[in-house]
Amino acid sequence: MDYANMSPAEIRALIREQKITGPTTGMCNGYAQANLAIMPKKYAYDFLLFTQRNPRPCPILEVSDVGSRELHQIASNVDIAKDLPKYRVYENGVLTGEYTDVEHLWRDDLVSFLIGCSFSFEAELLELGVPVRQIEEGRNVPMYDTNIACAPAGMFHGNMVVSMRPMPPDQVIKAVLSTGGMPKVHGAPVHIGDPAIIGIEDINKPNYGDAVTIKPGEVPVFWPCGVTPQNVIMNSKPDFVITHAPGHMFITDVKNISLKY
Repeated sequence: MDYANMSPAEIRALIREQKITGPTTGMCNGYAQANLAIMPKKYAYDFLLFTQRNPRPCPILEVSDVGSRELHQIASNVDIAKDLPKYRVYENGVLTGEYTDVEHLWRDDLVSFLIGCSFSFEAELLELGVPVRQIEEGRNVPMYDTNIACAPAGMFHGNMVVSMRPMPPDQVIKAVLSTGGMPKVHGAPVHIGDPAIIGIEDINKPNYGDAVTIKPGEVPVFWPCGVTPQNVIMNSKPDFVITHAPGHMFITDVKNISLKY
């Protein structure tokens, strides 16, 4: 099916019916996608403060009402417990399960945080002629833990996660200028070039997602990533958190153009 040209509502309906269970990269061209973190109210203030202190990896698009599975700003007719292709559950910092539906785990004290996603700027990169390798190869984007420390807030602390897209050197400036105008979906790259500088030992072994081909002469370009909260959750060990599975995003009704400066 031509997921790239389908509407967000159509894609979310297929996801809710579990007809789509894979990564959402390349879907709904022109519409923003979002990372997800759901946690008990007792952690919500600390986490909100963490996102405010770390807006590059954690740009907030919406925060739900306590206990509500609905959203009011970035999408309508939403069930946040069913409208992502795959979820992860962490208990005391340990990944305990992956699910295509978390309705059975829902609680009245849960708060949902929707965080901007770099998938949102990929359609514009493609329009500019910048390659997006994971779309070309039908894979999930490669994501890596780094040595870049986030600013701590309350109980939450840890390092940034980055996503990587390789490209020819003459395309890097276009990619930087294009994404730099979209701070609500991570903005400009945080690093270009040698992965070892940011603590990545083997670029062919991502911590999340899939490895992609890096052609001779290409430069790896790294963006802040909304999987950062999952790394932070594993470090900080709250007793219960639901997140998206890396690459399996919530597709919003918001046009990417509205997230530009």
